[in-house]
Amino acid sequence: MTLTLSCSLTSSLHSHEHARIAEELGYTRAWFYDSPALYADVWVQLCRAAELTERITLGPGVLVPSLRHPMVTASAIAQLVDLAGPDRVVVGVGTGFTGRVSLGQRPSRWRDVAAYIEAVKALLAGKQVEWEGSIMQMLHETPFAPARPIEVRWAVAAEGPKGIATAREHADGVLAVTKPIPGFDWSAQVVFGTVLEEGEEPGSARAIAAAGHGASVLLHVAAEFGMFELIPGAQEWAESAYSDVPENERHLALHRGHLHSVNDRDRPFVTAELMAATGVALGVAQWRDKLAQLDEAGVTEIVYQPAGPDIPRELEAFAAAFAH
Repeated sequence: MTLTLSCSLTSSLHSHEHARIAEELGYTRAWFYDSPALYADVWVQLCRAAELTERITLGPGVLVPSLRHPMVTASAIAQLVDLAGPDRVVVGVGTGFTGRVSLGQRPSRWRDVAAYIEAVKALLAGKQVEWEGSIMQMLHETPFAPARPIEVRWAVAAEGPKGIATAREHADGVLAVTKPIPGFDWSAQVVFGTVLEEGEEPGSARAIAAAGHGASVLLHVAAEFGMFELIPGAQEWAESAYSDVPENERHLALHRGHLHSVNDRDRPFVTAELMAATGVALGVAQWRDKLAQLDEAGVTEIVYQPAGPDIPRELEAFAAAFAH
């Protein structure tokens, strides 16, 4: 395979240490999630990780533009570059499907995402930028930020033709979550799940603790896009799991534990059958087959997202399966 191995971390108070472990295990990049309603501050944890590591590339995966003024983001990128160097910094950007929806907002428009990317790029280049009707520029002198221009690589978390077009025009690569996006020299694919121990079943307590979040997210996706027939229990989940929650509060209940654990409402539906059907708990040979399929589909970078109570175990087990 020609794939490279990266990881994505639900930015916790311990993620900087997990990035250090990932570097020791041979991961080439660590993406940190940006969802303020769910996780620790992405830029704080990225900078802490930069101070603990020497080689691994670091970046938000993915940044939610509407949460921060472009100047705030440009300044944060500059600080991370000062700590890690420009070659170790990447910036992923998306519409905020989690970061905004968990706040009860719809994802941003792609044209607004594109404008944001270009504004931040221009600021990092040392240019004047018009934003919200006025002119701004990074005025940082030594020792408040590195000298401009500052150049880093950008990736767009794309879903659908508008997202892919935004990636082609405004970024260096693409970051996919639901399915591979071919046709890019840099095409990263997020993968959820756990590597099963020899003889372990997909529905074991350990597997559910480590990968049940991936299965529950697929329940959410099935309901969102009406794909009930593809996911065991999805129809029943949609009809009952959150039926007693007021509509204006449903996003709060729905996102508890999002991408790191199974919440109490989803737990009855995260069964052994669902774990097996969604492919989030696989043995080494099965993971190797899955990785080979992604390689053939045009993916260049696997972005493994560990979860559960033992992140170091998950990182180590997946790295071993990747290299097997």
